Amino acid sequence: MDLMSLIGFILAFVLVIFGMVFNMPKNGDPVVFAEMFKFGSVFTFVDYPSMAITIGGTIATLMISFPVKAFKKILPHLKIIFFPRKYNPNEQITRIVELAKAARSKGLLALEDELNEKDDDYLRNGIMMIVDAIDPEKVKSLLEEELDFLDERHGQDRAFYEKGATFAPAFGMIGTLIGLILMLKKMDDATQLGNGMSVALITTFYGSMLCNILFIPISAKLKVRHEEEYLCKLIICEGVQAIQAGENPRFIAEKLYRLLPSSIAKKNASSKGEDETGAEKDKKASKGPKK
Repeated sequence: MDLMSLIGFILAFVLVIFGMVFNMPKNGDPVVFAEMFKFGSVFTFVDYPSMAITIGGTIATLMISFPVKAFKKILPHLKIIFFPRKYNPNEQITRIVELAKAARSKGLLALEDELNEKDDDYLRNGIMMIVDAIDPEKVKSLLEEELDFLDERHGQDRAFYEKGATFAPAFGMIGTLIGLILMLKKMDDATQLGNGMSVALITTFYGSMLCNILFIPISAKLKVRHEEEYLCKLIICEGVQAIQAGENPRFIAEKLYRLLPSSIAKKNASSKGEDETGAEKDKKASKGPKK
């Protein structure tokens, strides 16, 4: 489970509620903890017509803009956010190098026996195309085409939440304008102006909440998940082509590590250096002291 996402959502709501109920003592007044929090203030921010305008309007415009299947993907998307599949580019590179070594020692046809159930379906499809002796250009085209489809599909999924982040503040402003118009009609009663203004601004508050705590974070996290998956599949795409071309496994590893972000690449380089240093020490130790 992704605790950062869960904690982030909870913390955002807690901080907003804290701002609603916290009552700062005036200068000189004694600090009484029980009086610093007025939990009844939360109900000041509850206004059902404003909810109907902002939340209902946002949902309605999303229904106009997207098909039913976009709404059906909401729960799977939340599962992706809170219970993500782990994508490890280092493990993927290691697996590609293992297959490259097997191809050099046993031949390309032996790769089918090297596959296992843990391997990514994208990797399995690529290796099977090699085993079936499909033309390298065709293999490259099919693998890159699937990457393009992945990018396009994930982009469409994020567009749902990006549009929601646009619609919610817009309907918040519409609700505010409605509230101001109704308030101005009661200008003859000065006692109603403050209450009318507060109700008018609540819709803007709802729109901002939907935009900044719901839609934008979900879209951003889906993009992070996409980049993790896309990187691993890009490594597979390049690795499969290199295996089919008969490239040296060591060269393949170096080539694939260049695809990693600089932070991960530096980490790999340092760990590789430590491994080589350890190997040299073991080698010297095995030789024994000089006579």
